[in-house]
Amino acid sequence: MNMKLKLMNKEAKESGNIDLPLQFKEPVRKDIIKRAVITLQLNNRQPYGASPEAGKRASAFLSKRRRKYRGTYGIGQSRTPRKVLSRRGTQIYYMGAFAPQTVGGRRAHPPKASKSWEKKVNEKENRKAIRSALAATVNAELVKKRGHKAPKEYPFIITDEFEKITKTKDLVKALEAIGFKEELERGNTTKIRAGKGKARGRKHVTKKTMLFVVSQECDLEKAARNLPGADIAVINNVNAELLAPGAEPGRLTLYTESAIKKLGEENLFTSTKKKAVKKKEKPAEEKPAKKKTTKKKAAKKKTVKKTVKKETEKAKAE
Repeated sequence: MNMKLKLMNKEAKESGNIDLPLQFKEPVRKDIIKRAVITLQLNNRQPYGASPEAGKRASAFLSKRRRKYRGTYGIGQSRTPRKVLSRRGTQIYYMGAFAPQTVGGRRAHPPKASKSWEKKVNEKENRKAIRSALAATVNAELVKKRGHKAPKEYPFIITDEFEKITKTKDLVKALEAIGFKEELERGNTTKIRAGKGKARGRKHVTKKTMLFVVSQECDLEKAARNLPGADIAVINNVNAELLAPGAEPGRLTLYTESAIKKLGEENLFTSTKKKAVKKKEKPAEEKPAKKKTTKKKAAKKKTVKKTVKKETEKAKAE
């Protein structure tokens, strides 16, 4: 794969070439990407569950004792918990309650909000998944296989002029000039979801379109957020799910020139990080070595000091 890509400006003109960093040389591993994406989805999942008292609020009880009031001893009834609807003398009318097979009863194994959906992934494995997904975004075959409609010149890098765009209409003009008109039309089409989600407030599905990767927070975020299906992220915050939605690698991604430079200079998503240069420490001044004193010499010094003190005290007394 060619590791040099051309730069494209707003007017769809080439303005030089740029070398891709080592992160794009990673082989595409779908299994590792899928593992990283699933962990992200599970960690973002909102816990849900039934109320602990659901189906248990009825005062349902049934006794099979011989002389128990409102019991069912000897009348051929099952031991299902029941609640009394009405009675006429000793004739009592029941309705099944509380048990899982009864109408309005509790569920045998309801979903519990206390369940933890979190999953972990190794740090090196997650970095490898991101590098693998980065390499897939530059592979034109995988991008087309995923359903994106990219121009013939793809892949290429866009200039830093795009980071200064503030309005969506200006961004659309620039993208159409480069050759993304069909991709923008593809994002405007919606589809009715297959499944129960139709009844739960998410009837329509929009397709994922392009991803903008920038070097820092900029004005392009305001312009890109109104494009249906498009996403924008700073290069430091890129993850496997953004680069490969649905664990399918090969998303149509537009990197800015400064984002690619930052990726290479800071060695992002790699195990080798640039070490900080330590300042040279000044050599410590050598102090003169202390003379060693033996025990005998120390004892002699003490006796000499004591005799001197006694002589001075006698002189003072006289």
